[in-house]
Amino acid sequence: MFEKNLQLAELIDVYAELLTDRQQRLLDLYYNQDLSLGEIADDVGISRQGVRDSLKKAERELYFFESRLHLVARESAVREAGARLLALTENDQQTASAAKALIAAASGETVEEL
Repeated sequence: MFEKNLQLAELIDVYAELLTDRQQRLLDLYYNQDLSLGEIADDVGISRQGVRDSLKKAERELYFFESRLHLVARESAVREAGARLLALTENDQQTASAAKALIAAASGETVEEL
C-alpha cells in the first residue's frame, strides 16, 4: 500500500497540472492532507462514493499519462544512472561533480542539496 501511495505521489508531482482543478483538489485532500473520503465529501459537498469515483478516475488518468509519456520512469532511470556513476567516481572529483549535477538535474534539486 505504501509503495502504491509513493508511486501515486510521484505521478501527482509530475502530472497534476494535466488534471482538472477539482481532481487536483481531491487528490491533495486525500493524499497530501490525509483526509478520509467522508471528510472530503463533507468539505466538497458530494457523496463519499462520488469522492471515491473521482479519485479513482484521477488515478487512472495519472497512470495513463505515465504510460504514454514515461516521465517518472525516465527521471528515475537518470537518477539511478547518476548514482551508479557517482559510486564509480569516488576518486575523480571532476567526474563526481558531473554525476552530482546529473542527479540534481533529474530530481529538480541543486547540487548543494545532494
